[in-house]
Amino acid sequence: MNTELSALAENPSFDLVVVGAGSGGMAAAAFAALAGRSVLVVERTEYVGGTSALSAATTWVPNSMHAEKVAPPGSPDADNPARVRAFLNAVVGNHSPADIRDAFIDAAPKAIATLESKSAVHFRPYATHPDYEQDPPEATMRGRALEPVPFDARVLGDDINLIRRPIPEFCLFDGMMIDRTDINHLLALGKKFASFKHAVKILSHYGIDKLHGRRGTRLVMGNALIGRLLLTLKQNGAKIVTKTSVQSFLTGPNGVEGVVLVSGGVTRNVYSKHGVVLSAGGYNRHKTRRAEMLPQPTPEFSPSAPGHTGEMQDLALQLGAKFSSSDAQPAFWAPCSTRKRKDGSIAVFPHFVLDRSKPGTVCVNQAGLRFVNESSSYHLFGKAMFEQNQISPCIPCWIITDAVGLKKYGLGMVRMGTKNIQPFLDDGYLLQGQTVSELAQKIGVPAANLEQTIANMNDYAKSGVDLEFGRGRTAYHRVNGDANAGTINPTLGPIATAPFYAVKLIVGDIGASSGLVIDADARVLGVNDQPIGGLYACGNEAASIMGGTYPGPGITVGPAITFAYRAVNHALGLPA
Repeated sequence: MNTELSALAENPSFDLVVVGAGSGGMAAAAFAALAGRSVLVVERTEYVGGTSALSAATTWVPNSMHAEKVAPPGSPDADNPARVRAFLNAVVGNHSPADIRDAFIDAAPKAIATLESKSAVHFRPYATHPDYEQDPPEATMRGRALEPVPFDARVLGDDINLIRRPIPEFCLFDGMMIDRTDINHLLALGKKFASFKHAVKILSHYGIDKLHGRRGTRLVMGNALIGRLLLTLKQNGAKIVTKTSVQSFLTGPNGVEGVVLVSGGVTRNVYSKHGVVLSAGGYNRHKTRRAEMLPQPTPEFSPSAPGHTGEMQDLALQLGAKFSSSDAQPAFWAPCSTRKRKDGSIAVFPHFVLDRSKPGTVCVNQAGLRFVNESSSYHLFGKAMFEQNQISPCIPCWIITDAVGLKKYGLGMVRMGTKNIQPFLDDGYLLQGQTVSELAQKIGVPAANLEQTIANMNDYAKSGVDLEFGRGRTAYHRVNGDANAGTINPTLGPIATAPFYAVKLIVGDIGASSGLVIDADARVLGVNDQPIGGLYACGNEAASIMGGTYPGPGITVGPAITFAYRAVNHALGLPA
């Protein structure tokens, strides 16, 4: 399956060429291979998976075959296309074309059904996984967000080593992957026999892997999705070339008819009978467009994968393609913390839900004041950092907790229950103060302001009402809190037990929203909104249908798979 570029014959021809091996690109290749067509996947890095492999790979697909398992007909969350359309219209508005959103609503369930029935790719719904935006009409608490089913990758043999490994700081025991279900069981293993059995099962699996000197083969989240797509490609005869770049397009009377590939000193002209699908991740690591597109100060760090150089977008623009300009935000954001690893590399840790929404935490700007609802989505949190920074310095900002919060929930890369926090204190990742005033001095904010901020938070914890930002007001906020904390509001708790701790937060971009303008069949549009023949785009290579908003979990992966499906159906002339 994986081959060197030099192993390809001179001037080879495939039914379809896909550039980029993240979830969108591999899904496009899978749809083509499942249709019995020859397909070549081109990946410029040494691994497949892109940022999807590093993520939870939650997949936002309303009205899928799985939705009724958690939102049966007649329940408050029972869904239909009209509900989804109203929700997206309210959140996204004119930041993306309504007809493209309608194409997604129509095709997304079909894309998932195709994978479920014909491939090794399988999903499951989570019992409660709400839309991030709960105020707009027709928001739901469950049913729209799917997650990959854990995958035993031993079936891949050595091809497992093609998959980009997860962020180490998200793993246990130097490589054991866990998802939210595992976390819940591990936290309850001393309380519930079912949790004890689950913990023994996953720990035993990882222990056997370590005894055999191999990476953990029980894959979850993004690695599970990529592993399942990789198995599907392997089973259906697709070819992959890694460490290979596209030098240029081959064009003819019908538009794009292939690509010129380079790897080391090898060059191949590769022809595609039905076009080329671009899914190389977007511009987030482009040498100039990053600074041109992102707000100032340009984020220095990103937890995304390294292959998103925007080179394919540059080639498409040379053919007359257009770049989106109506996005509410040019990228998707997350507050992140950084720490130097033992090997000298920099760990960029996104603070999604494990600490910000938990009781006993607060986030402050450089004046020691709150500026955001800490329980809002990571995208809205990052957006608020940029906006507030125009008024009062807020990049970086700080997340703060006390001794109880640190032990119970952790803080960033300091995991819950960590017994030895000294290494984090020694390298300055974690700052400590015996009093709030001392912590204020350590992080460089006015002590009086920070003391008042924490006093306010303690008052809000007693009343259960955040008078400043409404933390815990929506169901989404509360789900990410701690319902078992014994507090009135599951996102609010006292910050009163010394010592007090802080971690510095910066803004990180987790994916591009702006990208190549496409139509409902993922065709790249050029002059006068006419399709460029033979050229398709999906994933973060294309302009997001969410228009720089972030309505719910998985709004990058769900559309990536869906428009991969639409692109392949159109390119190969298949019925939807």
